[in-house]
Amino acid sequence: MQVIDIINEAIASKRTRFAFELLPPLKGDGTQGVFKAIDPLIQFDPAYINVTFHREDVKYVEHPSGLLEKRIVRRRPGTIGVSAAIMKKYGVEVVPHLICGGHSRYDIEDYLIDLDFLGINNVLAMRGDNAKGDHTFRPNSDGHSYAQQLVEQIVDMNHGQFIDGEVDICHHSQFCVGVAGYPEKHADSPNYETDMRYLKAKVDAGAEYIITQMCFDNKKLFDFIERCRVAGINVPIVPGIKPFSTKAQLTMLPHIFHVDLPQDLVVAVESCKDNKAVREVGAEWAIEQIKELKAAGLPIVHLYTMGKTDNIEKIAKAVFL
Repeated sequence: MQVIDIINEAIASKRTRFAFELLPPLKGDGTQGVFKAIDPLIQFDPAYINVTFHREDVKYVEHPSGLLEKRIVRRRPGTIGVSAAIMKKYGVEVVPHLICGGHSRYDIEDYLIDLDFLGINNVLAMRGDNAKGDHTFRPNSDGHSYAQQLVEQIVDMNHGQFIDGEVDICHHSQFCVGVAGYPEKHADSPNYETDMRYLKAKVDAGAEYIITQMCFDNKKLFDFIERCRVAGINVPIVPGIKPFSTKAQLTMLPHIFHVDLPQDLVVAVESCKDNKAVREVGAEWAIEQIKELKAAGLPIVHLYTMGKTDNIEKIAKAVFL
């Protein structure tokens, strides 16, 4: 089932559902950790599960001569395999992420063919992060610079168009494409107007829904939705919520994800004696956010887990049971 159909069903039934995001396991780990994270949440009927995609990393190996050898490694491979394993075990729809970073158009085409073979018909298309150590995004020499181009390639495949045009008659894929939106502006955009123009280009290219970057202030989420509508972006928008979990996130989240934290949340987290107390504060903040989003009629809420779901279980019991 396509995510857009799940969203439309939620709209029709006036029932807000939740989806959540998981990381693929580190290289060498099995699926046990992933399944352990999912097991407690299945009882709450998640709409779908996202699986992130992590680009290549750089490792330097020192030889006896003292020379350093640069090696490209992937610390979290397996997005497609984990997605298929989740769908097989739980019968829930999965949304693997697909990124431009580090991939050629041919790599992406092969990923899409594998997903289609596995019956996975949903993809979240993103540019991805800069390579480690780079201050700007550098695409693969035969890859995409922008998520819009990735969306276009996926839509082309749905229409039976491959990169080299070597396929005359083919089975057409049926990917539903989601993209990311940024209520507080993407870090690389010079202003909100330009950021909105880039987002509209992704939708015009064929994206059917938007998932927002994590946001801790519903006013900013509602303002973002309104700006999208004014700009002519009329696809469903799924707000992204991240339950706060550690004091370190007071500096880490704004630095890495370029988000602002409401002062009330900052004060509450700073007053906590330990991270157990922080998780309680974070869960309660997320619960109140989601209650307001439900009241506003948002069909799906996307929860960022960072791989740990005990606080998500508490939130689901409070809001989605």
